[in-house]
Amino acid sequence: MHVSGPATLVSAMESETPAVKPLRFWTVIAMLTATALLLGSRSRSEPKPVREPLSQVPTSIQAWRGTDQAIDSETLRVLGSGEFLSRLYLERPDVPPISVFVGYFLTQRTGASIHSPKHCLPGSGWVFESSEYVDLKDAVGKPHRVGEYIIANGGNRQFVIYWYEAHGRSVASEYSAMFYMIADAIRMSRSDGALVRVITPVGPAEDTAKARIRAESFVTQLAPMLPRFIPN
Repeated sequence: MHVSGPATLVSAMESETPAVKPLRFWTVIAMLTATALLLGSRSRSEPKPVREPLSQVPTSIQAWRGTDQAIDSETLRVLGSGEFLSRLYLERPDVPPISVFVGYFLTQRTGASIHSPKHCLPGSGWVFESSEYVDLKDAVGKPHRVGEYIIANGGNRQFVIYWYEAHGRSVASEYSAMFYMIADAIRMSRSDGALVRVITPVGPAEDTAKARIRAESFVTQLAPMLPRFIPN
């Protein structure tokens, strides 16, 4: 998903072998085409679930204090029809900040859709040092399946956590998110959903384990708040 913020994600396809790239590309194209045809054929209008706007996400999360960040008009044009939050949270001057991006789409029937951070190129020069899916439990004990990346650009390194959130479900894989979206469109006549992304820089004097703890700790506090804004 194209977003503004302290970090820029590059396509994971760059690290794949030439044989894998075409297969992945055509798999994604086939799934998107099938999804568009299925959703377009469904005549029932989607319900509008009761929810609060993303602007009401708390600006105070434990010791962290957030400030909204402007999203430029070109990025908004690329993102399409949805609601977006870009916010920078600070704890102390000596602690690297945490950037939060949330993109919520009320419907994905009309061309607006949630794109994987792996496939976006909002900038250049960033490369993946690592990429994995992990299971996290939030502050109330609910499990979440999330993706974790370490990305680098020269001497700058960032720790990234992202996941897809829809109807009380958290998944890391874009393929799983797409299959669930199709199933929910059939079962519930709903295709709404969101992508949540949390980024923190890896400080010059710290290792990635410390950045991971900081990001994961923040996510465990943020995640239980999200159903107010991303309805179950």
